[in-house]
Amino acid sequence: AATMNAVITAAANQARQKPVKLSHNQEVARLYRKSLKTLSSWVIDRDIFLEEATNLRSRFDSERGCSNAKAVRLLKEGKAELFEFTHPDPYCVPFMPGGSLFMRNPPPPLEICFPDGDIPADAPKHTLNPDMSVCTPETGKVAVGSVLVDFGKKNME
Repeated sequence: AATMNAVITAAANQARQKPVKLSHNQEVARLYRKSLKTLSSWVIDRDIFLEEATNLRSRFDSERGCSNAKAVRLLKEGKAELFEFTHPDPYCVPFMPGGSLFMRNPPPPLEICFPDGDIPADAPKHTLNPDMSVCTPETGKVAVGSVLVDFGKKNME
């Protein structure tokens, strides 16, 4: 049993993607973007959101160009503050998992509409993802087979 666990662990480690090493500027940009998304979950009124977003931007800009040690400390504190203010039910786009329009009125499969297999020539040839977007390999959104819809994180994997 221990050998089997070691083999599975080794295979999982091989298949697992390595985390991307981000530059400090990329980490700060991601923190700012996540902060704005969290702010939009808490603030409904657009005028108040714009005012608070300006305050948030001024907080980020005031520390621009600081020493490396202070930048690392501020990034750590910023992530902790973002975690502290995370909304319990964050806003999501209505047609994505967790939204009010998710999978509303999905079209039935053509096999059910035409059980004899005589599908008309003008029938749509594309398939849809669970978020009702068209499956396209170019965008990486191809939900062929089973798709994991995580309602806790409100996304489609």
